[in-house]
Amino acid sequence: MARGFVESTAEMLRVLGCGLWDIAAQSLAGAEDSELARRLRGPAAAAGKRLSFMNEYLPEDRDPVRCWVVVAAVAFVTLIVLGVGSVDDTPVEQPKKLYIGPPSAKTIQLPDGRHMAYKEQGVTADRARFSLIAPHSFLSSRLAGIPGINPSLLEEFGARLVTYDLPGFGESDPHPGRNLNSSAHDMLHLAGALGIVDKFWVVGYSAGSMHAWSALRHIPDRVAGAAMFAPMANPYDSKMTKEERRKTWERWSTKRKLMHILARRFPALLPLFYHRSFLSGKQGQPESWLSLSLGKKDKTLLEGPMFNAFWEKDVAESVRQGDARPFVEEAVLQVSDWGFSLSGIQMQKREDLSFFELIKCLFSQAEREWVGFLGPIHIWQGMDDRVVPPSVTEYVRRVVPGATVHKLLDEGHFSYFCFCDECHRQIFSTLFGIPQGPINPVPEPSEVALELTEETTVPDKVKEEEQAISGLA
Repeated sequence: MARGFVESTAEMLRVLGCGLWDIAAQSLAGAEDSELARRLRGPAAAAGKRLSFMNEYLPEDRDPVRCWVVVAAVAFVTLIVLGVGSVDDTPVEQPKKLYIGPPSAKTIQLPDGRHMAYKEQGVTADRARFSLIAPHSFLSSRLAGIPGINPSLLEEFGARLVTYDLPGFGESDPHPGRNLNSSAHDMLHLAGALGIVDKFWVVGYSAGSMHAWSALRHIPDRVAGAAMFAPMANPYDSKMTKEERRKTWERWSTKRKLMHILARRFPALLPLFYHRSFLSGKQGQPESWLSLSLGKKDKTLLEGPMFNAFWEKDVAESVRQGDARPFVEEAVLQVSDWGFSLSGIQMQKREDLSFFELIKCLFSQAEREWVGFLGPIHIWQGMDDRVVPPSVTEYVRRVVPGATVHKLLDEGHFSYFCFCDECHRQIFSTLFGIPQGPINPVPEPSEVALELTEETTVPDKVKEEEQAISGLA
């Protein structure tokens, strides 16, 4: 059967070739009498006469026309082969392997037995005037925090910055059943384990902002305020208008749109892409691994050696466990039901009004009480951001009326948040006002008693000296 199929296919191809040859012959019939042929006949004859001396190098029994056609074809193919060969001979630099160092993180144990890795920067707990907790973004780790922040700035404002690995990232244990509610309570347990008694600030950058939003929604009584940088929102949120959704999607690259669709419809296919990029064990660029389209300032920053060194170290820590499941879980969380809407973070309190009170409200604008998170929410948004477009922040401002938006002209997704000392100082000044330094810790009772003892012994020594002097007199 196979041989019969091959023979039939060959016969059909032969018949097709004959048919094409006949069509070409019929099309060229009479072409020599055409106007174009008559015009080219004279120049062609003159050129052939000048080049006729080359026919002496051909065998006598060969038609010159056919021979020179074959020679021209062979020469053309040879040039192509030589060109391809010269390209292949050019050395291509192979991507370097990611270096993953030995485990070195501090960890705490959560109530369910999981271990969470964290990192502390800034002043100590007893001297902290402000405490900040920063969940990291996609393909990142506890090493990110606020990239490039100066330790002297934290000291100047008396700030303590705590970052941690999300479940399955870095050195934190995975949590297969996690959601944004469990994420907020993980943050709460971390604060308690590290002795953060007062309210703390949450820092949400890019995809990490959905964990910060969750803290505002689920544990608002423990949060002092929020600092958001290019915060994301669920692109499938029912509260988002068609125009807001259109503006958001049109700024994304085609590959990024595809990854969002896969995360929502076919998440089982995501590991195929992840293992070919950041889980391949090799180094790569953020644009290709995260399917990003970057503006001018972002490209300039990402090409610098400082960002590249940070990026390689942060990614290596993020993929330490080599498992695609945490990344799939994070991608699915971004585009699935969060369990709450951003419009539920700040709401006007509903009151059961009588019929006459409802009629009265129609003619008078009575202020209603707000409920939910009522602390400060600051949002910094680069207007040239193509990762989280400005349209997302416009939507957030509409549904979270208490948020303060700082529009950054010509800034992108990375340029204001990463490795910018002046920007970090502006951020801290906006959040905390004039720097007051760290808090002077209250001395322990034993230290106070020691000081009092030293004070009481001083007069005794003075009296002894006076008595000695009087004795000599």
